[in-house]
Amino acid sequence: MITLWLIGIGTGNPDHVTGQAIRALNGADLILIPRKGEAKSDLADLRGQILSQVLTAPVPVADYDVPVRADQDDYLGAVNDWHDAIARVWAETIAARQPQARNVARNVALMVWGDPSLYDSTLRIAARLPGIKVKVIPGITSLQVLTAAHAIPLNTLAAPVTITTGRQLRDHGWPVGATTLAVMLDKGGAFTVLPSDTEIWWGAYVGMPEETLIHGTLAEVSDEIIATRAKLRAEHGWIMDIYLLRRGGDV
Repeated sequence: MITLWLIGIGTGNPDHVTGQAIRALNGADLILIPRKGEAKSDLADLRGQILSQVLTAPVPVADYDVPVRADQDDYLGAVNDWHDAIARVWAETIAARQPQARNVARNVALMVWGDPSLYDSTLRIAARLPGIKVKVIPGITSLQVLTAAHAIPLNTLAAPVTITTGRQLRDHGWPVGATTLAVMLDKGGAFTVLPSDTEIWWGAYVGMPEETLIHGTLAEVSDEIIATRAKLRAEHGWIMDIYLLRRGGDV
């Protein structure tokens, strides 16, 4: 049986790759590297740079092209179709590297940004592959790196934290009963639906050399974040950002 190792590699900083992840990568028979188009080619390059620093012996690497998600009104339907397509590509890529029964890649590794459990669908895609055992190596998340970069606690005293997406925030506003919001996967500016005294800790490319941080109330920094995000995306061709929100006065 083939084992697919989903390995959290943090936010792009090789120092965030854990010892457990390094051992799993070195124990792999094959490592899959996604290609997401020319604009995001440096993401694949970052994975390659990490491998060059952590591998102690050569491990075969197979690149694959990530299918493009359809842009349609049925968001969940489009995502499910997209995940089906990615699973097929994984299966085809792995099968193409099994020319002989005696040369089976029994341990296949896939490097996942942050951690495979937090707003990442790699586990859902892997579940579509019959006959493949899945194991997970946890990684440092962008949320951890964000709070460390701003030197703040994630939660207020004795209070919960709600992790949500930009889409949910934009469509439904502040969740009832929430005191702290961690917002991921925002295409940009979802926080503009909130009161101007809301405090925000924003970060792009956290943990990477390009790391950019902004903190203040929305009244003070909302426009700055939107402009900075657009500028960074234009410069790099892609952006990864995340932010924490608290109501005015919460500590």
